[in-house]
Amino acid sequence: MKRALISDIHSNLESLEAALADIREQGITEVLCLGDLVGYGPNPCEVIDAAMQCPVCLLGNHDQGALFDPEGFNSGAERAIFWTRNQLENSEGSTTVRDRRWDFLGELPRNYQEGELLFVHGSARNPLNEYVFPEDIYNKRKLEKIFALIRRHAFQGHTHVPGVFTEDFEFFSPEEINHEYHLGEKKTMINIGSVGQPRDGDPRACYVVLEDDVVRFRRVEYDFETTIEKIYEVPDLDNFLGDRLRDGR
Repeated sequence: MKRALISDIHSNLESLEAALADIREQGITEVLCLGDLVGYGPNPCEVIDAAMQCPVCLLGNHDQGALFDPEGFNSGAERAIFWTRNQLENSEGSTTVRDRRWDFLGELPRNYQEGELLFVHGSARNPLNEYVFPEDIYNKRKLEKIFALIRRHAFQGHTHVPGVFTEDFEFFSPEEINHEYHLGEKKTMINIGSVGQPRDGDPRACYVVLEDDVVRFRRVEYDFETTIEKIYEVPDLDNFLGDRLRDGR
């Protein structure tokens, strides 16, 4: 089986379209999304419409923030969420279309288990909000508690930093493993990176192809200047949210 895993699109339509085009070029028809469709970016409605085509789509913390009051967000992220909510409530189109988007967000699950594979947005311990950063390999107690909840392999996003964590407290960036990792008996957590707002110093959209027991990290160039200009045009979206797309930070 060959499928694509995407996450953290954050209303970035240009990056999503580029990633989906790359996925189609590889003949992949099944795409799983690990959450955070909205927040930060300028095209929440269009991104949600595209995500509706995914057979599995999970709830991210920004998606939950759009549904309810955002908690724990900085001021810029909070303003972006309230602006996103306004877009969903007052977008062009029929009431039926708007209701369908809200219903879709409201029905998103927090995790998805498929045999020995777990799919979450944040972590196995806290699917919505827990960050697992590369430096957490030095926090053995934290990783032990998370790995205890994983049958074999977990796929997640949330940090926007791709890479592979192993149960013996190692972290490998995609560059360190030539962008490919073979799943084995050892428990792993695979962060699939971010399509819409990478934070590992590479501005290209990031996603994962999962083919049987092989994980491949893919990077795709996209027209981030168009996204940046859209962000600049919205007073409720901080310019910083556009500027950071250039640096991938």
